[in-house]
Amino acid sequence: MRAALLLGAGALALTSTLALAQPQDLLPDIFNDPPAEAPAPRPQPRPQQTAAPAAPAPQVTRGATPPAASSTSAPVVQPLPSAPSAGASAPPLPGLPANFPSLAELEQMEASEINELLGLRPKFDVPPAARRSMDRVGVIASSEGGFPYPSLARQPAALVRAALEGTRGPMVSRWGHILVRRALASRLDAPAGMSPVEFAALRASVLNRMGEARVAVELLQDVDGSNYDAAMLAAASDAYLATGDLLGLCPLARLHPQLREDGEWVLTQAICDSFLGETRSAERRLARALGTGQAPEIDVRLAQRFAGAAGDAGRAVNIEWTGVDELTPWRLSLARALGVDIPDALRSAAPRRFDYADVLIPAVPLGQRLRAAERAGRAGVLSAQAMVDLYSLAYANEALDEATRNLAAQLRQAYVAAEPVDRVAAMQALWGEDMSYGRQVLTAFAAARLPASNALADNAGPLIAAMLAAGLDANAMRWRSVVATGSEGWALLALADPAGGTVSGGDFGSFVSDDDSEGSRKSAFLLAGLAGLGRMDAAEVQNRAADLGIDLARESVWSQRISQAARVGNPTLVALLAGVGMQGDGWNRMTARHLYHIVRSLNAVGLSAEARMIAAEAVARG
Repeated sequence: MRAALLLGAGALALTSTLALAQPQDLLPDIFNDPPAEAPAPRPQPRPQQTAAPAAPAPQVTRGATPPAASSTSAPVVQPLPSAPSAGASAPPLPGLPANFPSLAELEQMEASEINELLGLRPKFDVPPAARRSMDRVGVIASSEGGFPYPSLARQPAALVRAALEGTRGPMVSRWGHILVRRALASRLDAPAGMSPVEFAALRASVLNRMGEARVAVELLQDVDGSNYDAAMLAAASDAYLATGDLLGLCPLARLHPQLREDGEWVLTQAICDSFLGETRSAERRLARALGTGQAPEIDVRLAQRFAGAAGDAGRAVNIEWTGVDELTPWRLSLARALGVDIPDALRSAAPRRFDYADVLIPAVPLGQRLRAAERAGRAGVLSAQAMVDLYSLAYANEALDEATRNLAAQLRQAYVAAEPVDRVAAMQALWGEDMSYGRQVLTAFAAARLPASNALADNAGPLIAAMLAAGLDANAMRWRSVVATGSEGWALLALADPAGGTVSGGDFGSFVSDDDSEGSRKSAFLLAGLAGLGRMDAAEVQNRAADLGIDLARESVWSQRISQAARVGNPTLVALLAGVGMQGDGWNRMTARHLYHIVRSLNAVGLSAEARMIAAEAVARG
């Protein structure tokens, strides 16, 4: 474009120069002074091959004699355009809009800006042969442990949409979180009446709200960028920020610059311009965002510092948190990537999903990741093995404070101490007086290494809870002969036993008599779990429920939907609806009736392992 405009300007200048000089007349005189009457042309002989007779010679019609031309030719001179007056803008070139940039402005533009100006951005970011189908989107195939492909294909779109939109935040159950994550990450066909793009966007959004941004990124990357819409782009922005990978948005920023118009999107485009070598474009975008208030100053300053890592690194940008009263995902992600300290008051007041982001972002200092790991492990974002790996990095790390290194040393003792009692003592030190469930997840494999011994019977309950937090039910069942009937350890094994078995009303009564939880919540959860798994007589369940003042049979719209999904044998829909029923930030938000419907429905569709673990977790944490 620039070359074409330069060529056009040069041609205009050349024409004007020739017009100012008198050119030499190179035509013969006969063209300047023609005779009054031109002689008739002589007829040409016809070729011999044709049989047609020769046509008569054409006759010239005589008419009035034309006036003689002047003997001197006068060149046609095009008048030069007059220069515009001071302050007036040059008229636009024909066919271009009035606000089209001037040649000088075009010369200052980057290639991406010119492409955007002329609408030359590509519609697709991959060649046709490499484009992926939208029929089945997900990360885990059914052969890899995912849910069946067509399980939602014939379900009403309104029901699936309501289940996904109803999953707004954290779940009370770690095992419920793990179950719903697996369902959302499975390769699934879209429900009838719902586009695959909307289905993928809804699932990615739920994963983001659950703190599973890394899984959301993998799900979103299974969709070609050319298929993104505004909802998909919003989910992608949340996911990439929560994983500290802002540059992962750059292909989408190039492909869909107009899908968003907010300040963060403008800053994202500027950062991407900078890392693509278009420094001038990035600086102009950032200066414009700061000058017009399109984005808050703290957001622009963080973006300038980030962009400067690829462009002019010598430019100093000061980050001042004065007057900032909210920590947003944008601010957390860029601050962590840049190594900028966040004020403690801002960080402590942030929602819990920021803890999950701190665990997932590699640039977060190890000490801060460890502080966030306990909550992430309790929620199900981190596995027990991942927590052990993270704490292993802290052992003998002199850069960390002494308290953090002591935690890592205690975890090591829980594994390698010579005597089992010393290992249990190390675990108890980690659990604390409040019996942290996140720390129980951390010590799950250490507990599984202990011998089932009567000498450790007093600690059997929390040890079994730790094992079941990681799904180690086979190791936990070795303690069956150690635990006393009616104890918490007994109750956990009664629910977690993969072989099943019936619990008598008398044994259940022993547990109730020793239950000191608030409102006998653990007893209510144990009854709900046993009833849902079918491990207690129905009449006995009804009598015990009346004693505890609960009604497990009461129906609601949600219980009717999950029960219906269980009757038709749809595990995916049951899992999604179970996630809706487990919304909350603590087990005090869960009712025995909800737990009963969840456990019963999961058990009915073949998800008995998840049903057993959720029921046992409810008793352990109730």
